[in-house]
Amino acid sequence: MSKVIGIVGPTAVGKTALSIKLAHEFDGEVISGDSMQVYRHLDIGTAKVTPKEMDGIPHHLINICDIDERFSAARFKQLADQKIVEITNRKHLPIIAGGTGFYLQTLTDNLALGSDKFDQETLEIRNKWKKIANEKGAEYVWQQLNKQDPIASEQIPKANARRVIRALEVIQKTGQLFSNQPQYQATNDFLLIGLTTDRPVLYDRINKRVDLMVHNGLLDEAKWLFDHGGENLPAGKGIGYHELFPYFRGEITLDEAVEKIKQDSRHYAKRQLTWFRNKADTHWFDILSHPDDINQIKQFIKDWLKK
Repeated sequence: MSKVIGIVGPTAVGKTALSIKLAHEFDGEVISGDSMQVYRHLDIGTAKVTPKEMDGIPHHLINICDIDERFSAARFKQLADQKIVEITNRKHLPIIAGGTGFYLQTLTDNLALGSDKFDQETLEIRNKWKKIANEKGAEYVWQQLNKQDPIASEQIPKANARRVIRALEVIQKTGQLFSNQPQYQATNDFLLIGLTTDRPVLYDRINKRVDLMVHNGLLDEAKWLFDHGGENLPAGKGIGYHELFPYFRGEITLDEAVEKIKQDSRHYAKRQLTWFRNKADTHWFDILSHPDDINQIKQFIKDWLKK
């Protein structure tokens, strides 16, 4: 059984920086637990760690997909499990850093997700919900999921019809809640470190980070995705991209698009906090307000590694 650290929490709270500090302290390697950083060319809008920020620490599951590829929780689990074994065999400490709650849960709870292959029944169920979504809208379909599985709906944005339909598909086919997937016995020993801070501080950091993304070239990156069919691609569903597509079509102003990115990012942060507080045995710290807590985290990890 491998020992694995998970660093969780809302967007813009400092997970990347902490993961690199801990990797230096404990001879670790970082596995990204972010569902968007897998895509090549999408660097600014995904807040992807730069080579300079990596500071010599190996990072995994970043830049492994083209923008037209579908990346699922099942595939993440398969690849992350492989990396955990490889890193442990190198006598290094695997550190999962990212904000996609369900991705992390596939590892901590060793969820049995099955394969990504379709059978005819799955395809029929999926097409049925796609038709409903096209006729009545993504929010209507999300409301159907919310009635059947509120925990799953809390994690999945209303606008992400693909994931909503996937959840409804699993419920209809298996008769089980999507948020309560069958589990195998845990294969790894996880320590979850949660980062949080006061809501006004977090929201201010999110707003400033979006402004910095725009300054650093987010529009060019999103326009490239738009020009490559981003509206119909899995990668185009990410926050920071789909909000700009109406601007490129001339339907809204740039200020309106940027404000929508900030709003969606704040809502996502709230969902992330709810997910990790409800679903995981997480030890919470506020290193933004209390920087010295990093020393407490390091000691906490040292004690855990001795067990």
